[in-house]
Amino acid sequence: FAYNIHVNGVLHCRVRYSQLLSLHEQIKKEYGSNVVPAFPPKKIFTLTPAEVEQRREQLEKYMQAVRQDPLLGSSELFNCFLRKAQQETQQIPTEEAALDICLSNGQKVTVNILTSDQTEDVLDAVATKLDVPEDLVGYFSLFLVRESVDGGLTFVRKLQEFELPYVSITSLQNSEFHILLRKSYWDMAYDGDVMDNRIGLNLLYAQTVADIERGWILVNKEQHKQLKSLQEKGSKKEFIHLGQTLKYYGYIKFDPCVTDFPEKGCQVIVSAGNNELNFHVKLPNDQMKEGSFKVTRMRCWRVTSSQVPVSNGTTNPCNSAKCDVKLELAFEYLMSKDRLQWVTITSQQAIMMSICLQSMVDELMVKKSGGSIKKRHNGTYHRSDSQQTVKSPPLVVRYYVTKLSSVSLRGISASNSSNDISGNDFHGNYAFEGIGDDDL
Repeated sequence: FAYNIHVNGVLHCRVRYSQLLSLHEQIKKEYGSNVVPAFPPKKIFTLTPAEVEQRREQLEKYMQAVRQDPLLGSSELFNCFLRKAQQETQQIPTEEAALDICLSNGQKVTVNILTSDQTEDVLDAVATKLDVPEDLVGYFSLFLVRESVDGGLTFVRKLQEFELPYVSITSLQNSEFHILLRKSYWDMAYDGDVMDNRIGLNLLYAQTVADIERGWILVNKEQHKQLKSLQEKGSKKEFIHLGQTLKYYGYIKFDPCVTDFPEKGCQVIVSAGNNELNFHVKLPNDQMKEGSFKVTRMRCWRVTSSQVPVSNGTTNPCNSAKCDVKLELAFEYLMSKDRLQWVTITSQQAIMMSICLQSMVDELMVKKSGGSIKKRHNGTYHRSDSQQTVKSPPLVVRYYVTKLSSVSLRGISASNSSNDISGNDFHGNYAFEGIGDDDL
């Protein structure tokens, strides 16, 4: 029996039960039996439909447990398994290749890499090409984005340590998708570190200009006049300093979506920044309302996925060709003393929103510990080292979405007819489908 692993609704890799069993044995050998969760046993006889579903559920729980474990989930063993499986599934051989990376000002940087290079390797290659100092590389990340015909920009996800950027972008086979270099931190206090370097200053300036032109940063007429004057003078630092005083500086703006706050079915535009999710809600009476939800008042959050039939005039259940994935981000929020309330956002960018929340929490924890977000040493970033030792402040996040936290599995028979299980709840950004024949 084989399984398709999806990242954000896109096929990441296909693995067989035997490959997952081999991964389990390697993890057990490396970390010991006491650390590794139980793995669903191999069956001698052909599985019945009920047993197939039972195994799907067991594998789902297993992968959730592995990824949510701070030691196993971030291990090179686990991430290397997913990278190798991605390359094998997409049938892209290891060879030299040119990869275009977009900058905020629309320019492209072409880097020569191997198709098997992981995200960290590609980021290093971009930094080298741009002459970004090693101690500033940790301030930037690579993002998968989709640019519409009208110039609109949709953030799909931050590229993660378990994927190969060349394979990820090539397998989409869609020229609307690009890989974008953008700053990865939220606290504008770090801008000073970046602006001390000429290349860092240029990158931050280009991003600020682009965010203003895109309407992500609010600017009135007087401020616009001042910014234009600074731009004409080439005063990049002063331009950024003025930008820092503007509303929504450093925020990521998401596509219009739907929320159940303050009531069900409200249209909303969500922005992430300044350790909060900002809501611009259109109420049923067409009145506009703005509000913010601070990450430090979120007790927890989760991302859920479900299969939704495509409207085609029939009542047929979902199958791989006729259903869409519906994503929701829900968080439990401390509205007032002793009153917690769940708020739900229905958006195809729910996973990206959860990644933003997670990185805000990580950054707060690093700052509290006196850590740094500078370039890694010995394979890890100071950000990751620090968060292991910092105790979470009350009501930050007791459990929260990790980069690849858990799995949901859906069974598909060998003939590709669908047995999709809808309403899957997962804390992460990948899902499983099963393709059945045997355990080999």
